[in-house]
Amino acid sequence: MSATTPRFAGLRAVVTGASRGIGAGIAERLAAEGADLMLVARTLDHHPTLTGSLTETAARLAGYGHRVEVLAADLSDPGDRARIVPEAVERLGGPVDILVNNAAAAIYQPLADYPLRRSRLTFEMNVHAPLELMQAVLPGMLECGRGWIVNLSSASARLFDGPPFRLVEPGTSLAVYAASKAALNRIVNGMAAELYGTRIRVNAVQPRAAVLSEGAAALTGGTLRADQIEHLEEMVEAVTALCAAPTELTGRICSSLDLIGELDLQVCGLDGRPWTRPEVSA
Repeated sequence: MSATTPRFAGLRAVVTGASRGIGAGIAERLAAEGADLMLVARTLDHHPTLTGSLTETAARLAGYGHRVEVLAADLSDPGDRARIVPEAVERLGGPVDILVNNAAAAIYQPLADYPLRRSRLTFEMNVHAPLELMQAVLPGMLECGRGWIVNLSSASARLFDGPPFRLVEPGTSLAVYAASKAALNRIVNGMAAELYGTRIRVNAVQPRAAVLSEGAAALTGGTLRADQIEHLEEMVEAVTALCAAPTELTGRICSSLDLIGELDLQVCGLDGRPWTRPEVSA
């Protein structure tokens, strides 16, 4: 990153699920490096049980001096999410250059009694919404002759080894969520292949370990060991690397820490400044 020419200067980005956690971290790093942003989440203000809000993220990002817009939209509602890209184009003053599909639904429950309504909601949020947002940004990206689409995936998309099956918490309770991420991975790869040669890069990135955001902490109940956790700054570094990926880096389902090693990246803080990984106690 140049001190005189920030990496994302002049680019317009949309980040979903930007109230807190990974989404808010990605948005801050993009703003710190010069992007204008549309931040999207279901509500503007506080979640009843989680800290952070879209309003708070926007206020923090305003300090970087670039345009920050917010939009409350329910990504599980096709009509509501159809507003996102047109409003981003209008309010940011041009086509979307970067789309980060971060918002997701994660409802853990054993499969034997998993309700159909929850399965439908999971796939609506984690598969249909990202695909529709990708489709919505494509005309502008094709006209500009460039674009970056990054989708947040999950290592849970891998199959369980077995039999015998040696499961760890939450075990099969995440199978519907995992299936939705596996479907998203296949769409990412297919979209990249379909667009190859257009300079539109389509990738996915997943944590190699758990990123202990507010939502993840609530789901896991503090059961993860230190060696099962990666830092938010590391995940954000991998995501933003794909937001600036060269044309040949497309169609990948990347692991965050592996990508950092592959590209020999120096992990920075959310403000774009040098960052030192905290020591992990034994």
